[in-house]
Amino acid sequence: MAKIVTVGEIMMRLQPSGYKRFLQADSFDVVFGGGEANVAVSLAQFGEDVAFVTKLPSNAIADKCIKELKGWDVDTSKIVRGGDRMGIYFCEKGCSQRGSNVIYDRAGSSIATVGEKDFDIPAMLDGVEWLHWTGITPAISDNMAQVMEKILIEAKRKGITVSCDLNYRKKLWTREKANAVMSKLVGYVDVLISNEEDCKDVFSIEAENTDINSGVLSVQGYESIGRRLMEKFPNIKYVAFTLRESVSASCNGWSALLIDAKKVYKSKKYMIDIVDRVGGGDSFGAGLIYGLRNGLGEQQTIEFAVAASCLKHTVEGDFNIASVDEVNKLARGDGSGRVQR
Repeated sequence: MAKIVTVGEIMMRLQPSGYKRFLQADSFDVVFGGGEANVAVSLAQFGEDVAFVTKLPSNAIADKCIKELKGWDVDTSKIVRGGDRMGIYFCEKGCSQRGSNVIYDRAGSSIATVGEKDFDIPAMLDGVEWLHWTGITPAISDNMAQVMEKILIEAKRKGITVSCDLNYRKKLWTREKANAVMSKLVGYVDVLISNEEDCKDVFSIEAENTDINSGVLSVQGYESIGRRLMEKFPNIKYVAFTLRESVSASCNGWSALLIDAKKVYKSKKYMIDIVDRVGGGDSFGAGLIYGLRNGLGEQQTIEFAVAASCLKHTVEGDFNIASVDEVNKLARGDGSGRVQR
């Protein structure tokens, strides 16, 4: 019985080889990924018992996707089959001063048409200790937003810890719609993960003395956001922020904060030469969940989470293929990248 459940959409990712632009592409590499699925795979690599819940069509592409998840030790037994299609997204990897670009082709995907009767929600959460979701999931459709609320109500009834990554996606819904829906759903959340941009887009809360475009970040400004979120949502026990200093699409400063009722915990900062930044926030969320679940303590937890995410930026595809030992080695200070013989 899985102790952790993540709920959301997994898509097929189509990407030109290397750093080619869409206009140059004559073929596409295929991988699978999506916020909550990425978290599930990362947690499974850390040895956690985790299940991913979604709805996928009954076809060979979805079969391949499920096989991929199983190959990374994710429990897929709770996945529902039905609907007409699997969501797709196209990803053009950025480099230097050219940012990455994503085009979605996910309208009418199986999970967008989900209904409450598709999931046996009490059974889905039976024996579960932790539930994770992101703001992408209710943005998929009104149907999925309604189902997500039912899942959260049952999770709180069962005493399950709930985490959420705000993950605002302007290509899926408006700021006004996000605010209306997420203001309701975040009321069930114990651990909230975000960055300054998402808080501004969803809740109109922004950090003082911070400019994400220039890379100027204020710890005090982020602490202020965290306190305001805790006042708005008294159920929240922790707020975590990823701090990305975008020197360019290829080079980022990367650190994080964890805020509880009494204190702010700041991680060390990594300067990352990026291979693939997609899934970076998801790997951070997985590291945070792992640390909090396993009693690492707040400072060690934020160090573990940001180190896990740092490693993800060096891995192709959505999934973070890193072990606890690899993450701990980096968190302890060994970031030399020397060949392991």
